[in-house]
Amino acid sequence: MSSQPVGRPRPPSVERVLNAVKARPGPERSHDVLVEMARTVIADERRRIAGGAGGRPVDDLVDDVLAGLDAHITSAVDTVINATGVIIHTNLGRAPWPSVAGEMAGGAVDYLLLEIDRETGRRGPRFRLAEEHLIALTGADDALVTNNNAAALALAVGLARRGGIVVSRGELVEIGGGVRIPDIVRRAGAKLIEVGTTNRTRAADYEAPLVEGRAHAVLRVHASNFTMAGFTETPDAAEVAEIAHRHEAIVIDDLGSGALLPTERFGLVHEPMPRERLAAGSDIVTFSGDKLVGGPQAGLVVGRADLIARMRRDPLARAMRPDKATLLGVAATLGLYRAGLAESQIPVWVTMAVPVVALRQRAEQVVEWIGDRAIVVELRSAVGGGSLPGQTLPSIGVAIQGGSADRVLAALRRRGRTALIGRIADGKVVLDLRTVAPERDRELASIVEAVLGGRP
Repeated sequence: MSSQPVGRPRPPSVERVLNAVKARPGPERSHDVLVEMARTVIADERRRIAGGAGGRPVDDLVDDVLAGLDAHITSAVDTVINATGVIIHTNLGRAPWPSVAGEMAGGAVDYLLLEIDRETGRRGPRFRLAEEHLIALTGADDALVTNNNAAALALAVGLARRGGIVVSRGELVEIGGGVRIPDIVRRAGAKLIEVGTTNRTRAADYEAPLVEGRAHAVLRVHASNFTMAGFTETPDAAEVAEIAHRHEAIVIDDLGSGALLPTERFGLVHEPMPRERLAAGSDIVTFSGDKLVGGPQAGLVVGRADLIARMRRDPLARAMRPDKATLLGVAATLGLYRAGLAESQIPVWVTMAVPVVALRQRAEQVVEWIGDRAIVVELRSAVGGGSLPGQTLPSIGVAIQGGSADRVLAALRRRGRTALIGRIADGKVVLDLRTVAPERDRELASIVEAVLGGRP
């Protein structure tokens, strides 16, 4: 005897829903996947009915089946308006790509001449355009692209093989994600030889282990994610290179962020550039592609051709090489530097260069859109991303007055498909416009209006 209460509707059978789904025009789908989703939708319908709701037409259930399946391919990462004032925000994907990099990386959806020589039709070097750009931009003999700078550094340290690597105690740093320089050296099978002290290292400190033949390489690690002040001393790069070469050792220079434009042009302290370190005698220089370079995540290596060739032959190099989309994006980004368009088309540099007067004008307009609960405020924007630590740029933003700052910040972050990310300063939510593209100002104001007005 059925336990179904009299008069309560019953959901249709799986077979009936499946037949209705297959009758709809659209792409052919796997039968097993359709069955699984149909069962899920019917189970949801059964719970609705048990809760007192009326039964829905089969066509509505078919809509749910198709929508559930389409969600797997249409759902994307929610977009973000970065109003934190942190230009290279690690938790928001670091540097936003230049539009041409995204367009060029889109070419990876098709076949491309990744490792085929167009003239001979034979297998050739793996997509060399990015590396050719690096050679031209830095004056290096050769270049290599890896999937990130930690990988680039690991391959470079591997050049020492089982020999010693001399590192200043002041440069035995953690480069992020729990990865530490001593661990990289030991993992490569080399012996770490520490010289100098935490706060003061001189070029002469490198001499003893090199004279004794205990070291095959010198590793210099630029302090790209921290500062050290007070009673400090750092040796001259050219002097260290001269000592190393005199004893037939190589110099590996890890710049971390790596800048291909002079940062002092933007009101910041000078960041060492790869070309400068090569000119000072470094044999290998490694740096990131997604920080101050402003493109996709990648490790960029420039230097002596024979050493790069050895790195390329390292068995680990295959595990550390980037995919075709990354190579295309890196090549497009570096191409902007060679074309003289970096300052006008790479978002990192564009963001740094915005004058305060322009930011103030935008902030006044945003406040006008929002109303009385918003005011214009002066702020300082950070470079971020482990680049130029302690360096900030003057900026202008909007502060939201009244209410709990924590609750307002959370509401801005959670509302709709676009997350508006700000920060709290002096007990108020502030939205720094330096890191917001001008074309998104109206969208930012609309999100704030909706949150303050309590609209869904």
